Formats: sequence, C-alpha cells, structure tokens
Amino acid sequence: MLPDIQLRKTKPTEKPQKLSDGGGLFLLVTPQGGKFWRLAYRFAGKQKTLNRT
Repeated sequence: MLPDIQLRKTKPTEKPQKLSDGGGLFLLVTPQGGKFWRLAYRFAGKQKTLNRT
C-alpha cells in the first residue's frame, strides 16, 4: 500500500516511474509531472493495462 505522503512527494524524473500499490495497481509518474493510476491485468493470456486519469 502506498502512503498518501509518498504519492504527494514523488517528483518527476528523466524516465517514467511506476509506484506499485499491489494487486496490479500502480501510479505512473511521467517526466512532465503527470500522475496516472493504471491497472495491469491478464485477459486470454495477454497482459493488458487499464488507464485511469
């Protein structure tokens, strides 16, 4: 589980960062400073990603 303070203090870096919350849920922090929740899952044997802004 990601603490709220860690999410707020995360700064953009040169490369995108993935902060995992467990169970496939992660926060993607882009180099431009955008923060997006994503969910990684498998369907029919293929990995998929559900995007949520």
